[in-house]
Amino acid sequence: MIYRGVATFGLDDGKCPKWLFERMTKLGREVIEVIIKEYGPDEFIKRIADPVWFQSLGTVLAFDWNASGLTTVLTAALKEAIRNQEKELGIFICGGKGKTSRKTPDEVEKWGDVLSLPDGYVNSLVYNSKMTAKVDSALVQDGFQIYHHTLFFSKNGSWAVVQQGMNIQNQTARRYHWYSQKATDLIKNPHSGIVSQLLNQPTLNLTAQESEKTRQTSIQLVKGDYYQLMKDVKILSKHFSDYSQMIKIKEKGQQSIFLHLENKEFIWHPVVKENFLKNKYLEKILYLACEKQPENYEKLLAMKGVGPKTMRALALVSEIIYGAKPSYQDPARYSFAHGGKDGTPYFVDKKTYDQTINFFSNIVNKTKLPISEKNKINQQLNFSYKNK
Repeated sequence: MIYRGVATFGLDDGKCPKWLFERMTKLGREVIEVIIKEYGPDEFIKRIADPVWFQSLGTVLAFDWNASGLTTVLTAALKEAIRNQEKELGIFICGGKGKTSRKTPDEVEKWGDVLSLPDGYVNSLVYNSKMTAKVDSALVQDGFQIYHHTLFFSKNGSWAVVQQGMNIQNQTARRYHWYSQKATDLIKNPHSGIVSQLLNQPTLNLTAQESEKTRQTSIQLVKGDYYQLMKDVKILSKHFSDYSQMIKIKEKGQQSIFLHLENKEFIWHPVVKENFLKNKYLEKILYLACEKQPENYEKLLAMKGVGPKTMRALALVSEIIYGAKPSYQDPARYSFAHGGKDGTPYFVDKKTYDQTINFFSNIVNKTKLPISEKNKINQQLNFSYKNK
């Protein structure tokens, strides 16, 4: 079962009809109550972190299975469904779309006060919420800008993050999932089991195992001399507009060492195209990073002001000057679908397919809904999967 992952959809316009949202809220409440009664609140958090299960839940609640709006509308409907029942159910949902996403820390702290949660747990939830957003925007630079962020957690300590980014250029959206018991490291390979319909190449993936040397070199750079770092930056900036030039990067005795910048990865990165030597804000952030001397890559990312440009600049210096090439492979693999009957990209995983349908069929059948409504939902679920 996938506990963390990514799914990609077409970017939707418009607003969810009131009648549909009300129906999703009503059905969501029924489904949540049965799941928690049968399996407990921690199991619900665990399953929310599974992109396939999450997508299936949206289908059960009658939203289009392949629409980007499923993420935002489903999380909003679930949040509304448990309103004023959070303590009884043992689950809590914070954040949402746009400006609401930025209120996540405040909502977490509010629940911490209401539930008298230990300060350490509350602070940990807030930190993990902020870091998951930073990782998916600064370390996985796939062209998607995060615009939706929701944190699910239980009083027992389990948490999951569901967030979504948009790519305006190709009109698609991508969803990212995190799960507390699997996120033992927030930096290295945080998305095991990543799936997506659309691969973006090149993607600067600083979470990949192949980027370990880049991460180590980046830390060495900010632990070193700031002026030496800026000297390295100047080497890149001086010839940023001509990627075919042979750039002299070091002197070794009487021999000059040159590096050929391939017109491939680097032209894609705005930090090069924008001539980042002239970016005074980036200079300031690099100076502060060198001054603070973060002990590891996670603490560097956690610094205020450190974002995509900072991590990209350090990655480029690490690669071009010091040969520590990061991964440019999109961590996404395929969509939330179970596979295809023609074997593209793989044959249907019948076991997972059947488990997903059977789970929701059992849950739906145990709700208090009318039999006709249960039959309709089961038909919708089967139809949606057959058409994926």
